[in-house]
Amino acid sequence: MTPIHEDEHLLVLEKPSGLLSVPGRGPDKQDCLSKRVQAIYPEALIVHRLDQDTSGLLLMARGIEAQRRLSRLFETRQVKKRYVAVVAGHPAQTQAEQAPDEEGWRTIDGPILLDWERRPIHIIHPDGKASRSRWRVLDTGQTATLIELEPVTGRTHQLRVHMQSIGHPMLGDSLYAPPEIKALSPRLMLHAQELAFPHPFTETWMAFQTPTKWSASCPYLTI
Repeated sequence: MTPIHEDEHLLVLEKPSGLLSVPGRGPDKQDCLSKRVQAIYPEALIVHRLDQDTSGLLLMARGIEAQRRLSRLFETRQVKKRYVAVVAGHPAQTQAEQAPDEEGWRTIDGPILLDWERRPIHIIHPDGKASRSRWRVLDTGQTATLIELEPVTGRTHQLRVHMQSIGHPMLGDSLYAPPEIKALSPRLMLHAQELAFPHPFTETWMAFQTPTKWSASCPYLTI
């Protein structure tokens, strides 16, 4: 895989939808982004993950010290991530009681817990880990909405669970959308579009984008 950016300490890559970030269980789940990258950069180490069905920007470290420093940036929330998604319905209408801020952002707070009997599905539950996501509308169609999302915390499936929890699952979502919503797209309509962080060694601010041409109107997938 060809990085969008590489230097002696890190790699920034674009993961396609359908590819695992790391190996899964079983021989049929060994092909993944980390293995493909390590075939070219043997020292590359994973720092964070994207869901298999999510596309977009992913960061890898080159060496143990770079991994340690980058992991610390994630832990201290110095890494800024933004996603785009197409969701069913019109969340700005159903969430109208929550006024957006001056930039149009609204917030979802919902503790997330793994549902062990239905894993890998996660649910909103009082015993879950505190989770917060921000979202705002980019474009509105007749039956769907293009939104921008910003995870404040980094829980598994967080953005998918949070949007489903307010009644607006993502199109093409095989885990959290009902069959009629899943069927509207051949893939999960969630893309990690922006990634920004201070370089772990130089502290230079790094910012990357991989824009989409997605729309809130059918056909939803245009790339």
